[in-house]
Amino acid sequence: MSFLYDSFQLAMKLIFSFDGEVLTTVWTSLYTSSIAILLASLIGIPVGLSLGTCRFRGQRILITLLNTLMALPTVVIGLLLFGILSRQGPLGHLSLLFTPVAMILGQVILATPIVANYVHAAVAGADNRIMATALTLGASRRQAALQLLQEVRFGVMAAVIAGFGRVIAEVGVAMMLGGNIRGTTRTMTTAIALETSKGEFAFGLSLGLVLMAVALFVNLGLNFFQQR
Repeated sequence: MSFLYDSFQLAMKLIFSFDGEVLTTVWTSLYTSSIAILLASLIGIPVGLSLGTCRFRGQRILITLLNTLMALPTVVIGLLLFGILSRQGPLGHLSLLFTPVAMILGQVILATPIVANYVHAAVAGADNRIMATALTLGASRRQAALQLLQEVRFGVMAAVIAGFGRVIAEVGVAMMLGGNIRGTTRTMTTAIALETSKGEFAFGLSLGLVLMAVALFVNLGLNFFQQR
């Protein structure tokens, strides 16, 4: 127990002393995850809304595909993008591998199916009369869809938060596409894995505490808006 207690004390000291390496690692995680979930939302929300409000051939196949992609292992995404972005790959000339951009691309692929599925579920569970009433009152189909999105806004927020939680906590994409480069692409999860393997348990614990605090803060924010 003394080992855990001493490690916890040192971890708290690293956090509240604003250790430079801790701050850099936390910033890298928040920056890449925030950009990734923003892009994933711009793609996933319209896709989920369309799946919930339109009827077209192949819809069930697309929904099944999105459900399958939700369980796609992060290392598979990392492997595919590694092949595309490596020097021998079709986009190798862009030199994106082992950069934050490569990490963001992988996280967008990871989060988009999650956002789309959650939004689709929220839209599908909404009252069918919302869009019908809006259309009857003279709204265009686009305006009616936006009104429906407004009605299920908390479901959309939950979708975005679920996607954010997925990307900020993943390891495979960040490790394979970012390379875990200190000060550049090292995220909280990859740093925890590395530092713990080196015996720096307190440093890893400090990042783990920050990661849990971020998750708690995001969910408290969602609960606050729901209560309002």
